[in-house]
Amino acid sequence: MIERSDKDREKTPLTSETAMTPSEVDEWFVREILPLEAALMEYLQHNWRNRSDIYDFRQEVYIRLYQAALKEIPNRPKQFLFTTARNILINRVRHEQIIPIEAVADLEALEIAADAPSADRALLARDELRHLQLALDSLSPRCREAVILGRIEGLSRSEIAARMGVAESAVSKYLSTGIRTLVELLYGESRTLRRKR
Repeated sequence: MIERSDKDREKTPLTSETAMTPSEVDEWFVREILPLEAALMEYLQHNWRNRSDIYDFRQEVYIRLYQAALKEIPNRPKQFLFTTARNILINRVRHEQIIPIEAVADLEALEIAADAPSADRALLARDELRHLQLALDSLSPRCREAVILGRIEGLSRSEIAARMGVAESAVSKYLSTGIRTLVELLYGESRTLRRKR
């Protein structure tokens, strides 16, 4: 194996074509990833309510990132880091939404009266959600992403801009276009009726 000098390493950009030894990946990890730890922790804390899970998430992000880097160094380490973190959070949310069948069986065995809405209200709520989903689906991908991040996840415009990789002015444009379109799709008829009166 040919050893590269420190000068050669500085001149050669780390790309996916560069073969790396584990010690070189260690150096890359310390140089490129660890300085992002404060931003990663802030991102995790902002997007996850249970603070006791944050350090486990950070560790899982680091493990996945390091294992991926052993195979191929990412061209954009920061973007790869936050995409990995986002995917871990999404997987956890999906996992926590699954209710074990044993829990349902226990509730039925106890014959606990559920505070469920009536069948009519549930049907109306499902219909409204379906209508909202259709309206969201009709937006352009960038507008939809900005609206979901801003109005559903509650991120600020600067956070949305960082997440989407665009300027804040673009986020403002996406939000205004998206919300205006949703209002027209969801309330267009009622607005027209109000104007006629």
